[in-house]
Amino acid sequence: MNEIQIDRIIEMAWEDRTPFDAIKFQFHLSEADVKALMKKELKFSSYKLWRIRVENCKTKHAAKRAETIERFKCNRQRAISNNKISKR
Repeated sequence: MNEIQIDRIIEMAWEDRTPFDAIKFQFHLSEADVKALMKKELKFSSYKLWRIRVENCKTKHAAKRAETIERFKCNRQRAISNNKISKR
């Protein structure tokens, strides 16, 4: 993985509305792999804050999400691979 991909994974991991399934779909990293990457790349205090945030966030885990949400990307996004919002 290059630095740009690692930065994007960290950004997605910090986003409350981006589930681990989206990271797995785009980067082929499991939740455990993301946690290991975050532990490696972040300061320990930042990692602890992130872990607390993730544990309490219902939208990060598919099992905890509301049943009405069936997607993991914004409906305005063209493709998850580039994370671009379509032009109107």
